[in-house]
Amino acid sequence: MSAGLLLGSANSALARTAADDRAGTEQVVVFSNELTPLTVYSDPHGCQPLPTISHVLVNETSRTVYLHADRFCLTPGVPVRPGYGAHTGQFSGAFSS
Repeated sequence: MSAGLLLGSANSALARTAADDRAGTEQVVVFSNELTPLTVYSDPHGCQPLPTISHVLVNETSRTVYLHADRFCLTPGVPVRPGYGAHTGQFSGAFSS
């Protein structure tokens, strides 16, 4: 049982380290589909419209970004912490940082 706890703890530490390594590159990366290249926003500031067919947003910055339902960031935003991602779905039109 203690070996399982040790392995579980090691896996958690590795997962946190991998997320920490990605966060801080100051990029937001958006995946739309398998037929289009990734959309990369380097050091984004302010309101950034998402591609029309966006599917997943990955926050590789060192700050929280917010997903908005409209393309002008006028609606309340859903926070995406550094090192995390979110499905954009059809409810998101933009993100802000």
